[in-house]
Amino acid sequence: MIAEADILACRAAIRTGSLSFHSASRLLPRRVCDPALALYAFCRLSDDAVDEGADKTEAVLHLRDRLDRIYAGQPFDAAPDRAFAAVVEEFEMPRELPDALLEGMAWDATGRRYDTLSGVLDYSARVAAVVGVMMCVLMRVREADALARACDLGLAMQLSNIARDVGEDARAGRVYLPLDWLAEEGITPDTLFALREPTPGLRRVVRRLLAQARRLYWRSESGIGALPLACRPGIWAARLIYDGIGGAVARNGFDSLTRRAHTSKLQKLAWLGEAGLRAALTSVMPQPAIIHASPEPEVAFLVNAAARGGVVRGRSDALLSVLAQLEARDRNRRASA
Repeated sequence: MIAEADILACRAAIRTGSLSFHSASRLLPRRVCDPALALYAFCRLSDDAVDEGADKTEAVLHLRDRLDRIYAGQPFDAAPDRAFAAVVEEFEMPRELPDALLEGMAWDATGRRYDTLSGVLDYSARVAAVVGVMMCVLMRVREADALARACDLGLAMQLSNIARDVGEDARAGRVYLPLDWLAEEGITPDTLFALREPTPGLRRVVRRLLAQARRLYWRSESGIGALPLACRPGIWAARLIYDGIGGAVARNGFDSLTRRAHTSKLQKLAWLGEAGLRAALTSVMPQPAIIHASPEPEVAFLVNAAARGGVVRGRSDALLSVLAQLEARDRNRRASA
């Protein structure tokens, strides 16, 4: 399905760009691991282009063009694009899913901030929960309950990342923490950017965010038993490794402004072993009732898109609006140049 040279290129990109995902992916069966590497490489490299590129607007518009070419069956001549195009064709990936990712990256390019936790979850749905849903598609899982729990896991992982990256984001002029939580602690974005040491209030905000992540990690566990047996160790590994990021932040006293939490290779190996044990238990334990919980409101559109199975809809008005905003910005920049 995917050319071997393209898989090797995707694997190399993930090995250097995301050690946590690379570690977890080693427990997936080959039939899922290869397309997952292609999917994650495409998503990760696209995200890096927006986060780290000199021109975020151009990066988002180029991603739009890349997706248009992929869904037209004419990908650009680059390993991640060719590999993802093969995945789209083989698994009938609903267009709304990568379009959600595109929308999240467009929000990044416009510097959007989020007033409430719900707003942070809206963003997390587009840049993280959508990857969980696409992983389910790769496993041939389209049941709504399993998709909802995959979204829980993606949301939790993104909240862990946000909690870890407070300082890195602040130094880049970004803030993903809920602004109302910060306001309750007397912190504005500008004061956050000026901080040299974490205040007790900022530590409380980080702790609250990780509490939300823990709630979502717990909800997600019930869905792992609905996945193919061979896939469960890899997803358990992802759940444990990313939750470990939050644990490292907590051990640092919830200071992610001046310290960046890390997990060791030994810890990752321990979590890989634990993942195997937990996966084995899912085959003998009854499925928890929490698997039937409704999806978080912010991710319901992703569940609906994947569960429909192949119904094609155009880009949403919200996505078209933010893309038009970026196109106008790009035209103005070119005219000024």
